[in-house]
Amino acid sequence: MVGRIPILHVMPVVDLGRQAAKATVGEPMPVSATVFREGHDKLGAEVIATDPRGNRREPAALVKHPERPDVYEGFVTPDAQGAWTFEVQAWSDPIGTWQHAAGLKIPAGVDVELMFTEGRLLLERVKEMVSEAAEKETLEGAIAATQDLARPVEARLAALQSPALTRLLAAHPIRELVTVEGPYPMYADRQRALYGSWYEFFPRSEGAYVDEATGKVVSGNFVTARKRLDYAADLGFDVVYLPPIHPIGEVNRKGPNNTLDPGPEDTGSPWAIGSKHGGHDAIHPDLGTFEDFDAFVGHAKELGLEIALDLALQCAPDHPWVESHPEWFTTRADGTIAYAENPPKKYQDIYPVNFDNDPIGICREVLRIVKLWMSHGIRIFRVDNPHTKPVAFWEWLLREVRRTDPDVLFLAEAFTRPAMMSTLGAIGYHQSYTYFTWRTAKWEIEDYLRELSHHTDHLMRPNFFVNTPDILHESLQYGGPAMFKIRAVLAATGSPSWGVYSGYELYEHVAVKPGSEEYLDSEKYQIRIRDWDRAEAEGRTLAPYIRGLNHVRRAHPALQLLRNVTIHSAEDENVLVFSKRAGDDPDDPDDVVIVVVNLDPHGARETTVNLNMPALGMGWHDTFNVYDEITEQTWNWKERNYVRLDPGHEPAHILSVRKS
Repeated sequence: MVGRIPILHVMPVVDLGRQAAKATVGEPMPVSATVFREGHDKLGAEVIATDPRGNRREPAALVKHPERPDVYEGFVTPDAQGAWTFEVQAWSDPIGTWQHAAGLKIPAGVDVELMFTEGRLLLERVKEMVSEAAEKETLEGAIAATQDLARPVEARLAALQSPALTRLLAAHPIRELVTVEGPYPMYADRQRALYGSWYEFFPRSEGAYVDEATGKVVSGNFVTARKRLDYAADLGFDVVYLPPIHPIGEVNRKGPNNTLDPGPEDTGSPWAIGSKHGGHDAIHPDLGTFEDFDAFVGHAKELGLEIALDLALQCAPDHPWVESHPEWFTTRADGTIAYAENPPKKYQDIYPVNFDNDPIGICREVLRIVKLWMSHGIRIFRVDNPHTKPVAFWEWLLREVRRTDPDVLFLAEAFTRPAMMSTLGAIGYHQSYTYFTWRTAKWEIEDYLRELSHHTDHLMRPNFFVNTPDILHESLQYGGPAMFKIRAVLAATGSPSWGVYSGYELYEHVAVKPGSEEYLDSEKYQIRIRDWDRAEAEGRTLAPYIRGLNHVRRAHPALQLLRNVTIHSAEDENVLVFSKRAGDDPDDPDDVVIVVVNLDPHGARETTVNLNMPALGMGWHDTFNVYDEITEQTWNWKERNYVRLDPGHEPAHILSVRKS
């Protein structure tokens, strides 16, 4: 039912309010609504949030959008983790109505004294609302001006239009015909749900070596992999993500490069979980014991790192569940259990779980497994292929975990249809992998940044991984070292969360075959021994550049937010420009960063950058200084600026704004 003052199209509202909009502690969440009324009287609007303890916070004003008629916008910034609500209020604004009419009528000599009388009555009502002596004094002066017939009309009106009085009246509006829409739910997660730098590596590869006596590869383990934790912390990462660490199946085990004829020493894929050594609640014996794992997690914590563990709900043919719970799988017409397929890909070493067979039993077992790893210090799970499991299952699981442990986060590895990706976010996933890897053209990147920061931000939070063990995009295969820099800059600045799979910093770029996104000698199927020290000694590493990017991210709050992207223009189709800003005052932000990237890894580009100055919190004719966080150079900029970026030297500017 429409209220006395219509309030329509409130956002962010997810699934008619049945799900909570995504919020993060310290992140401004935009709230908007279409608000209008009959006639010409003015109205006001605001948003009021209620915190997890049930306390109603101070109202935040909603202001008219400069280009969209009747749309009002504002922000709510949660300062505590938990379940919040917000409501939109609108009211008839007699003060605004009078100010508008007085500004027209009194100069025209129409109803002059009547307008002053109406103004006096309104000011007296406001005086009853205020308590500070200075405010009362300001109002008394204005009230006196309405009645001072000895003063010129123009002077009396000027007293009623003074900036001090205007600010006071805006802070103490008279609300009539108050109409409320809401409350609507939102949930504020801890900051790591929004912001963080992720580093992925396989523990079995770290510290692995070839035994000179036997010629066999000896697996790394949690003890030897601690060195890679030190490395990740030194590069400024916040989260270390581990692929599955469980026993690997021996039945139908895959050989190198996903072949079907493994040798006796081949290790198989960690995603083929389960063997005679145990299942999802066990650790691969080559990696160590639970005591070793606990020490590994403890060392990470000492370094300021969180460990994210893979949650892959699938089984090898020799997983203990296959024998103890055969009903949890799909039996085909010939009596065999169906293995996983994503035509034309086949995964003979994996049995998918059928969640329609004994759903209660499966749900209980998965929750037990998740809580087991939580008890060993895991507070982040990267979930493998969640889009192949029922959404209702995930909604239940994430709700159960949040009920007791709201700090535990889930990242969805769901490269799938947009509806599924956004729905997984809506029902509780804290982050999602994205299509970033496949957005390479300027227009694609611009559209995607707009989409993620302004259209789907209430549903899902992105994590821009530049590569994964499964994804080596052709741009990296053929773009050379410059493209590795380009993609790293885009990921690290375009999204508050970004990720790197180890080997990226060594420019690993060879695919298993033309047209494939699979790595040659993929680490998914074999231990990969990398000579990190030699690469560093020879300067064949992007590690210092990545360290610099993570340093810039930590130094600039603007890069830690999602909903603050503005796309600017450049006259060259290969030069991308966007900015991000942070601060409590929208007209004078504390932190502004401008990113300019040459998307062409093979040639220098010269162009003019055209900035939307109001979006930077400046006037169109302002000038300001920019400091390049990469090259440490400083320039004086304005609305239009010449830029030359040579990928052979440096393909990007990350410019922090210093107002002159």
